[in-house]
Amino acid sequence: MDTLARLIDRRASIDPQTSCADVRATFLAEPHAAALAATDPAGAPVGLVYRDVFLGQMAVAAETLADRPIESVMDTDPRVVDVDTPAAVFVARISESGTPVFRTAFIAVDAEGVYQGVGGLSSLLVSHRRQQREAREAMDLVERMAKDLGHHLEGVLAFTDRLEQSRLTPDAAACVRAIGDTSRDMSAVLGRAMDLRRAAAGELVLAPAPALLRDLSDAVEARWSARAAEGGSTLLFSYDGDPETAALIDAGRVLQVFDALIDSALSNGRGVIEASLKARPVEGGLRLEGRVRDNAAGSAADRLARVFDPLGASRIEDRNDLALGVSMALAHGLTRAMGGPLKAEANTGAGLTLRFALIAPEATLTQEPAHESPLDDRSAHILIVDDNATNRMVAEALCEMFDCTSEQVVDGVEAVEAARSGRFDLILMDIKMPRMDGIAATRAIRELPGRAGQAPIVALTANADPNDVQTYIAAGMQDVVEKPIKPERLAVVLSALLGGEDEDAEAAA
Repeated sequence: MDTLARLIDRRASIDPQTSCADVRATFLAEPHAAALAATDPAGAPVGLVYRDVFLGQMAVAAETLADRPIESVMDTDPRVVDVDTPAAVFVARISESGTPVFRTAFIAVDAEGVYQGVGGLSSLLVSHRRQQREAREAMDLVERMAKDLGHHLEGVLAFTDRLEQSRLTPDAAACVRAIGDTSRDMSAVLGRAMDLRRAAAGELVLAPAPALLRDLSDAVEARWSARAAEGGSTLLFSYDGDPETAALIDAGRVLQVFDALIDSALSNGRGVIEASLKARPVEGGLRLEGRVRDNAAGSAADRLARVFDPLGASRIEDRNDLALGVSMALAHGLTRAMGGPLKAEANTGAGLTLRFALIAPEATLTQEPAHESPLDDRSAHILIVDDNATNRMVAEALCEMFDCTSEQVVDGVEAVEAARSGRFDLILMDIKMPRMDGIAATRAIRELPGRAGQAPIVALTANADPNDVQTYIAAGMQDVVEKPIKPERLAVVLSALLGGEDEDAEAAA
């Protein structure tokens, strides 16, 4: 971390009795000197002369000031700071200080108060901006790593889901369930942490869609009633509004807020938790009010501190505290993004009441058409090409979800060899692989004669920006599915590339 010691100009100080004419000559001879400090015989600072201010004074009153000592015009109450102070701390201190910002320089001293040098706010700004850039780059790296970790957790969950459907001994089944539960918890916490990071950076995206408020209330109750009972608590959830009222909201984000508030209540001991969602017509749409009230014992002051400073380092004692802190911090970010702050107050008896409110447009729900399978009646046979076993397992599980059969190979060379048989209806192709990458393999498959060279090929990749997509399409691929694979996205692609296969065959006949 940068300290002021690295940012100051260690030029010699001047005597307070130095004439203004001599100080002017010093500034003119040293164009990079932003300020000059005046010190007493013991080396303690007694004043500071700012270049631009002083030269401006001399420009209009040089004859009057020339022979006067510099102490008559210098700033006798400059900013003085310890030379070992971190630059970021000093910047924060300046922002909170009542000292005018136009004082563009400061004096650095050692622990005994002896002058060490002068610094300018411009150098602080450069250092601060560099630190901000480095912090952004570090967070971008963390986000990429978190995305990759989330992808692997999805693979673990797909594997445990398949194992849970197998015949296992009771002990093995319990172990598989424990692995699955832990992976789901980790995935949820990871997702909330990344959402919190986006909220702090102003990058959190809400996706409003028509939602029936009664269904939203039922969803909250279904998620938490059983868990509350397991912990010895009782959750009472009520919906106060027209049963058919729908609002244009991001229901998933509202659920996240309720998750944080109810989880916080449960973490403080057994009791009765009263939660509610109220909807009332107002000018501009609907006013939605969410509330969670508990009667848990404990210090109200301490609990309120956890609500309003959920990531306070002194209160994060273990992994569960950290997960709760991230959830509550995200709830604050979400409620602000949706239009109102999260509020909390101590009850007259025991426990807390937490509430939030937002204004949302009223929405009309349309009747959805009957859902159809993304594929035709004939089961498609798919070739999965990926050098990562977890990725292949996830893709295989999704293919099974859509009633497709599949085979797996580990690189482009094996993919070309397998494709020669012409028995695949579609190929899911990883891009980065040893021996032969996905682009080279696609080009080689396109050179195969007949049906073998005509099978649709879909890129599976984490690199899906427009330039990359153009490269994949140019190589002969038909579409791209970004990793980690989203089932709904894969369903759309499979439907587009396979759904009309029988009609094409009939037309060709």
